[in-house]
Amino acid sequence: MTNHTMVTEFTLLGIPETEGLENVLLFLFSTLYACALLGNLLLLTAVTSSSRLHTPMYFFLSNLSVSDMGFCSTTAPKMLSYLSGRGGGISFQGCVVQHFFYHCIGCVLCFLYTVMAYDRFVAICFPLRYTIIMNHRVCCVLATGTWMSGCVHATILTCLTFQLPYCGPSEVSYYFCDMPAVLLLACEDSSLAQRVGFTNVGLLSLICFFLIVVSYTRIGISISKIRSTEGRQRAFSTCSAHLTAIMCVYGPVIVIYLQPNPSPLLSAIIQIFNNLVTPTINPLIYSLRNKDVKAALRHVFLKRCLSLEVNENI
Repeated sequence: MTNHTMVTEFTLLGIPETEGLENVLLFLFSTLYACALLGNLLLLTAVTSSSRLHTPMYFFLSNLSVSDMGFCSTTAPKMLSYLSGRGGGISFQGCVVQHFFYHCIGCVLCFLYTVMAYDRFVAICFPLRYTIIMNHRVCCVLATGTWMSGCVHATILTCLTFQLPYCGPSEVSYYFCDMPAVLLLACEDSSLAQRVGFTNVGLLSLICFFLIVVSYTRIGISISKIRSTEGRQRAFSTCSAHLTAIMCVYGPVIVIYLQPNPSPLLSAIIQIFNNLVTPTINPLIYSLRNKDVKAALRHVFLKRCLSLEVNENI
């Protein structure tokens, strides 16, 4: 038997092929991270403060905002830390936690997009029964189910990854503790974990994408049967924001899977897009053309300004 010193800390080597661009990337990613947090916080505030937005669609949208803030926060703080020159060291326990929450919230987002597609399907295909089908209990069950499924999914992948011994080297050739990058450092054969992990993540994404396609196929058929142009435009406008968000999430992933041997830099760009860019633009997608959200935000700011004036007068 040979004694091995178990790894207690990993070193994140950062984004591949970006040496010398640390300051530019620090400014860019800091701005995106701040915008993602601020935008989703404003959207969440608008939904919770306006009684007009207490509907199933906005209930799931508020869950999406919470998930987006959590998703970008799993990787961005550590990435910004080493870009600012503080080093890429992360403890073994910290790596486990980062890995768990990345896959947990990623799975939650995948399910949320699917649930939101189902919500739009019911709203357009069964408008008279919408409030009955998507009642408060059903919405709570669907939201709870997405979060519980994310926890189960992340627990499986995290246990598969970190049950293996890690006795050196400790340098992770990536900007966060992603499963493929960490498994390369295992002291034992990790092929089973790699196969199960790839199958798990791949099947989850494919099933969710298939259900979204089925939902929007049925929606498209229903919209085509609407006789008035105004009615078709109104029905399509309720789905356009969600369709745009779906394209932003799944489009880059499809590009990766179409590449036979994607470069590490391309893979990192796609993941950073999903980690930082998508959470930043989601609040814009769901609010720019939404009069109700903009009205709720104006009401919040107006109420805040009035309260400040009253305090100053006192």
